[in-house]
Amino acid sequence: MTFKKISSGGLLALAALTVGLLAADGAFAQTAAPAAAAPAAAAAPKLDTGDTAWMLTSTALVLMMTIPGLGLFYAGMVRKKNVLATVMQSFAITCLVTVLWMIVGYSLAFTEGSANAYLGSFSKLFLVGVTAETTNSLAATIPETVFIMFQMTFAIITPALICGAFADRMKFSALMWFIGLWLLFVYVPIAHWVWGGGFLGSAGVLDFAGGTVVHINAGVAGLVCALILGKRKGYGTVSMAPYNLVYAYIGAALLWVGWFGFNAGSAAGSNALAGAAMINTQVATAGAALAWMFAEWVVTKKPSVLGIVSGAVAGLVAVTPASGFVNPTGALIVGIVAGVGCYIAAVHVKKALGYDDSLDAFGVHGVGGIIGALLTGIFADVAVNPLGKDASLMTQVYGVAVTIIYTAIATAIILFIVKAVIGLRPSEQGEEEGLDITLHGETVQ
Repeated sequence: MTFKKISSGGLLALAALTVGLLAADGAFAQTAAPAAAAPAAAAAPKLDTGDTAWMLTSTALVLMMTIPGLGLFYAGMVRKKNVLATVMQSFAITCLVTVLWMIVGYSLAFTEGSANAYLGSFSKLFLVGVTAETTNSLAATIPETVFIMFQMTFAIITPALICGAFADRMKFSALMWFIGLWLLFVYVPIAHWVWGGGFLGSAGVLDFAGGTVVHINAGVAGLVCALILGKRKGYGTVSMAPYNLVYAYIGAALLWVGWFGFNAGSAAGSNALAGAAMINTQVATAGAALAWMFAEWVVTKKPSVLGIVSGAVAGLVAVTPASGFVNPTGALIVGIVAGVGCYIAAVHVKKALGYDDSLDAFGVHGVGGIIGALLTGIFADVAVNPLGKDASLMTQVYGVAVTIIYTAIATAIILFIVKAVIGLRPSEQGEEEGLDITLHGETVQ
């Protein structure tokens, strides 16, 4: 049997599967039992050791996503001369964001301020008032210290994701200034708008674990960075093949495992919603990995390791906002759509438009986040989460649009300020020699 016959049949089978899944999802949502009514007078929540144990575990899993997960994933895809500079970015960002989050980030994102629709307050600057007994109303059954740490890991990975867009070509000093400013003026406000009592959450925008706050935010910022910094030296004329795809594979595997903390941990407890988010994460990721693999197989005649792991990351991204709102059938649809959509964006649209998003931060995280956020408005199931009863595609469009516009404008302003003060790129000679030796005085042997 020739490949042409296999690929044609595969495409027909994939189309038939998707149509069947759509029908099944509708039937599931219509026949599912309604959520049990809440007790008339529920007792005030108290600290729960099971919830706390799960959230401690989830926090460690999410931190693993950045170091070592994202560091290895990105390092495996750059050239040998920039491997150390790439892992250094993830590690240094982890340290910088930790300190900034403790000093001011958490307070501005997750407390109530006089202009609460837009930003929190300075009431917990340096975490003043946080004790072993305090809690945050968003996670009332775990200590506030654990909630702070969990949200810190989200604040860490989001700016680290941006680095994939400008890999091989930003000065380390510029990176540190850019990330610090971006965290405070972009990530923190959007986190508050969606999760901290701000206007997007109040408007009904659904984002279970970070489709808008993390992925659209990072993806759009990455695209702006790629456009303002310009293309890598030699882009399109010299080989920029990945240094070590085994590193990328290991990094992607760590991301996949860590993502269970990312999504299931966003239930803020050890409960049924965490279980739903976990299975949805697994199903969507597998579906997206296969969809990207088969799409690439049809086009290039060969399924690649880089393709299947990129598809898995696309599925993880897309299911993030949906994981606590959809049923497994909806999650599989989200994954399939994201796998094909991100493949087209990262490979073909990027090539057609000619921009240099080095490691496809926008093609995977930006596009995947948009797909997931929009499909959440379509496939939200009240049997999974009662908040899904108010799901609306147009409300999701509103949340996506606000995030894109604000992130793009604020990111550009920050970049131009840093460029004017210290510059963004190393010298051409330094870029040619490699950032490892130029910026850090080290090389990979």
